[in-house]
Amino acid sequence: MFSRISTRLFITQLCILLTLSAIFIGLFVYTAPLFLQELNQRLNLDLADNIVKEKKMILNNKVNQKALKAVLNGMMLVNPSIEIYITDPAGKIMAFSAPEGAVKRKQISIEPINEFISSKTHLPVLGDDPRSTDGYKAFSVAPIKNGNNLEGYLYIVLGGENYDSIFNFLESSYLLRSWLAAIAISLVIASILAYFLFRYITRRVYILSDAIEQFKKTDFTTPVSLPERFDGITGDEIDQLGSTLLQMSDRIIQQVKLLKHNDSSRRELIANVSHDLRTPLASLQGYLETLLLKKEIVSDDEAQEYIKTAFENSQRLQKLISELFELASLENNDATLHFEAFSMSELAQDVSQKFKLHAKNKDITIETKIPEKPVFVSADIGLIQRVLENLIDNAIKYTPTGGTVEVILGTGESSVATLIRDSGQGISDDEAQFIFDRFYRVEKHRDEDGSGLGLAIVKRIMQLHNRSISVSPAPDKGTVFSFDLPYATF
Repeated sequence: MFSRISTRLFITQLCILLTLSAIFIGLFVYTAPLFLQELNQRLNLDLADNIVKEKKMILNNKVNQKALKAVLNGMMLVNPSIEIYITDPAGKIMAFSAPEGAVKRKQISIEPINEFISSKTHLPVLGDDPRSTDGYKAFSVAPIKNGNNLEGYLYIVLGGENYDSIFNFLESSYLLRSWLAAIAISLVIASILAYFLFRYITRRVYILSDAIEQFKKTDFTTPVSLPERFDGITGDEIDQLGSTLLQMSDRIIQQVKLLKHNDSSRRELIANVSHDLRTPLASLQGYLETLLLKKEIVSDDEAQEYIKTAFENSQRLQKLISELFELASLENNDATLHFEAFSMSELAQDVSQKFKLHAKNKDITIETKIPEKPVFVSADIGLIQRVLENLIDNAIKYTPTGGTVEVILGTGESSVATLIRDSGQGISDDEAQFIFDRFYRVEKHRDEDGSGLGLAIVKRIMQLHNRSISVSPAPDKGTVFSFDLPYATF
């Protein structure tokens, strides 16, 4: 029930509102009486002074009962909640307006009286309530003097017992209940609005959550589908998160496909390697075993033929292993290239010259078409030499007797193009898309000596140079491999 983010946000917001409401009510209950006492004291600030100026409350060190009675009669008409007390200079109560037996104290504290008289700005100042042994009330006080002699104080409690009961009624019934009702209504309205607001804001989070769940159910093979608003161009962080999710799902799908492809390639590689290693190994083992077991009956010519065949198989095995290690090294993410400026003309001429004897033995002609002026490129010369060797060697293998292999250099605006063209049988469009795969052979029955790794090595070397190798299939018209390299800058 509480797993949805909108519900948790709502509960959090509700707890905050309840806490703030409790704090507000507590402050109100605490400060409301102080405010009312301050207000009452300010309104009656000079009440005691005015009475003392008009009436002589003490005569001959005794309370003037006539004046006290007159004051009480006047106060009963104006404000019956007021209680009047007359004290001596030490605060001892000499007379009061309260009923007999209601007064609980015989003396009140002088400190609040002096504080009130000395400063009437910091209010409220609370003094002793004669009706209570521990109560305090707002008051108005004035000294009663005879000339310069202090005879006592007129101490007026501004809220008597009746005032207490009325105030308590207002506090507990009218004011407090009104405020509580207002707060409760506000809390309910705010909670309802907050709930729907959180639902509105987080609805996009639910969309993203559902999309991720569906993506998970499809085993990360079906792209995430989201509304158009999750474009990452406009909107807030949630919209940007949706855009990132779309990009991430596409990347995950690509990675899953790549992993499946790599797994399939790995299985195929293991099968191909096992097959290609088994054949020369079996042949090598067979001839050596024959020599070992039948050395006495095998003629010298037969032994020589067996040794020659075993040697050829060992060479084939060595070449296959070397090319496997070479391809593995090139496919390593840590493979580094050493770029330098060199003459592509000289390199093409040197590599072509290297294969001329091999081609001549097969009655194949190697022709070079190179610009008169040297053309310089920037690349890893060792790896580019390997590309030329593999492409020329591959062309010779698939060129029939009497055919021609051409090595052509062409200059462009920003790069040098290299073409290797043969006059062989060519390849079909269907075969062209697989020709750079490891262990793939166009005509396996014609090329048992080939490893099927030469063109895969060429492709990887060009990828490391951020370049591509292309093939132009033309059945019965030969094949053209081409790549380009940027000019060297000096």
